[in-house]
Amino acid sequence: MKLSRINELKDIARNIRLGALEGVYNAKSGHPGGSLSIADILAYLYFEEMNVDPKNPKWEDRDRFVLSKGHTAPALYAALAEKGFFDKSQLKTLRKVDSFLQGHPDMKNTPGVDMSTGSLGMGISAACGMALSAKVDGKNYRVYTIVGDGESEEGQVWEASMFASHYKLDNLCVIIDFNGLQIDGPVTEVMNPTPFDKKLEAFGYNVITIDGHDFEQIEAAFEAAKACKGKPTAIISKSVKGKGVSFMENNVSWHGSAPNAEQFEQAKAELNA
Repeated sequence: MKLSRINELKDIARNIRLGALEGVYNAKSGHPGGSLSIADILAYLYFEEMNVDPKNPKWEDRDRFVLSKGHTAPALYAALAEKGFFDKSQLKTLRKVDSFLQGHPDMKNTPGVDMSTGSLGMGISAACGMALSAKVDGKNYRVYTIVGDGESEEGQVWEASMFASHYKLDNLCVIIDFNGLQIDGPVTEVMNPTPFDKKLEAFGYNVITIDGHDFEQIEAAFEAAKACKGKPTAIISKSVKGKGVSFMENNVSWHGSAPNAEQFEQAKAELNA
């Protein structure tokens, strides 16, 4: 990937982080930490990888995206707004009454959202169903889903993984956002789901481990996923919770806390710098 394109994607990821924080700040609630950790992956998916059309959100042949860790909806909304599915001004309405941007993704009311999620573990199952549907219907679209590392403690994640392997869903790409923290603390202390690579391989995935903030590694992983035939791909994205904001990085208290005015201004200044 050319350096100029990498810089463009970095700018997009920064805007996604700013948009996510805008929403959480105005809502006075939400989940900034995990939203910031997936911003680079979302930037690559929506601006480099996926075949989608903001003017036709329900286009039958579009690629599908499922945010299985639905509480990080602020990042998804910011990505969709950046892509042009709706105006960025709507981000300030997050979690407000009558807003179509609620605390978790809503496929019925939010343009660009392919699956309503929030109950952890269920999104990856829906993604598996979408991928199998494409196979049955002879469609070429691909399905992508981001699963939280804490979310992977849910048994349904592994049931879905058996399903994906059994049906050889090579049109499915599962991204594990491995930022190491969940609401109660480090994932390895709460209910250790590691080693992700060996477990995912045992469940039949083509497994790729990357730095989730390095666009060259992100690109290589998604290219390898498309080249793999006969099995689903899992990308273990090692990331930093709260990425880009010094006082949020690797700080579990920002899993589900909103910044005050002073903190919001500091966060914006750091991201814009």
